[in-house]
Amino acid sequence: MSGSCSFDGCTVDDTGICALSRDPKSCANRVTSEGVGAESFDDRSDADIESESGDLLGAPVLDQPVRASAFPSSRTLGLQELNAVMGSRYVDVIGILGDPESGKTACLASLYLLVSHAKLTGWSFAESKSLAAFEEIARGARDWNEGNVPEQMTVHTELADDHRPGFLHLRLVRLSDGRRVDLALPDLPGEWTQALVNTARSDRLDFLKSAGAIWIVLDGRTLADLEKRQGLIARLGLLVGRLNKILDGRAPRLVIVVTHRDLHVLDVNVADRLQAELARRGAQAEIVGVAPFSDHPGVVPAGFGIADLIDRSVGKPTARPTFWPSTELDERKRAYLTYRRS
Repeated sequence: MSGSCSFDGCTVDDTGICALSRDPKSCANRVTSEGVGAESFDDRSDADIESESGDLLGAPVLDQPVRASAFPSSRTLGLQELNAVMGSRYVDVIGILGDPESGKTACLASLYLLVSHAKLTGWSFAESKSLAAFEEIARGARDWNEGNVPEQMTVHTELADDHRPGFLHLRLVRLSDGRRVDLALPDLPGEWTQALVNTARSDRLDFLKSAGAIWIVLDGRTLADLEKRQGLIARLGLLVGRLNKILDGRAPRLVIVVTHRDLHVLDVNVADRLQAELARRGAQAEIVGVAPFSDHPGVVPAGFGIADLIDRSVGKPTARPTFWPSTELDERKRAYLTYRRS
């Protein structure tokens, strides 16, 4: 039976020929479509039939299912991905600036290695949305040549998009009070800092307006060099001046990170000169000496100062008030019998 005929086995809709050799228009088994408003096979023209078959010719039998990733991407987060995370919970955005080869990426790699080995003092790991990106920057520290330390622990940072920063996400738990802290750490090329100082290009650094803290990474070897020291201090002042214009008077927590603490201890006079240059620009900052990797692990361990750097970036835990303080009984004052007895 077909749609136009009630006779079982009739194929008039497909072939146009009645199975009983009758005229399809006058056959008694013909089903009229006037009641249901459908169009019979005889009412359709050859052009309509050919157009319908032509539209389906070559079309896929089934629609391809939408493929969804089993796991979310763990590469660096773009601004849109970071905004999505910030829409669900508070995120501490930390700006990281510094010249090439100053040690910015080394600090991030050291932080990741400390967290992955549960050696970040006062903190424990909770979550990360960019583990693959952390592994990529820490890969150089894992590849040793027959037990020999590689000449360079990290490679030079290069971004796929030279106009947008990439962020590394890390969620930590502070052991002292159980507070969970989400950190967004950008791994930026040093050329971005140079462009900001030399040409005042700041369009790629607009995210600094949302930063709660800014690290300015200085090479400790340069500060220890008498010939290069003053040039670096002067560039620090120019950088802080550029930041003042970008932030429009808003002053986030500023931390001066001096690397290569294992080779050179920052002299007190040099620290005073750094503070004087910052004061001349109307800024205040804390100075932290770090050693992401150490050439003298017996004296200064690898990762020295990284935990202190995180502590200063997110703020110290507030002291909890005593839930029910105990007071001394004063005979001159009346006390409730239920709560205080002599």
